[in-house]
Amino acid sequence: MKKEFDHEKIKEAIRTIITELGDDPDREGLRETPDRVARMYDEVFEGMRYTNDEIADMFNKCFEDVSSRDLVLVKDIEVFSYCEHHMALMYNMKCHVGYIPNGKVIGLSKIARICDMVAKRLQLQERICSDIAEIMQKVCETEDVIVIVDGEHSCMTARGIKSRGAKTRTSAIRGLFDSDHELRREVYDLLK
Repeated sequence: MKKEFDHEKIKEAIRTIITELGDDPDREGLRETPDRVARMYDEVFEGMRYTNDEIADMFNKCFEDVSSRDLVLVKDIEVFSYCEHHMALMYNMKCHVGYIPNGKVIGLSKIARICDMVAKRLQLQERICSDIAEIMQKVCETEDVIVIVDGEHSCMTARGIKSRGAKTRTSAIRGLFDSDHELRREVYDLLK
């Protein structure tokens, strides 16, 4: 993956967009905007610098010799992302991540960090779910993972159909969560 963004190319592209929108990139309020956007992109697209394997390595902080096979669920992890189709903000997003330990458990803050890093890419909400599930499976060495993401998309709420308040729910269901319907129902009940 590309590790660094070329700020000068981004700044030039933003100046072009401002000009094509009919404004003057040299006026006082916009003069520093290309630089601010380039610096913002470093932060909001940080996850684009890393593969899922690299993110798994980055947050692979587990506690081993755990005998529990009981459900671990972290809910309401707030993230935001950008839709790859319109580069529009996906907001009010909450990730819910559950897994069944297989001899080790991940530090809880690492689950939130994984969600955050995955969301910091040009994304589809469906891929956010599957990427988080894949990374959790690698780090926790378990097949038994469930990821549910709820979010609103400005490409749907602020433009086009303008359906304000419409929410999208997606899920990635792996291992026991796919085959054990009682276990899956327990997760959904805990999310209420």
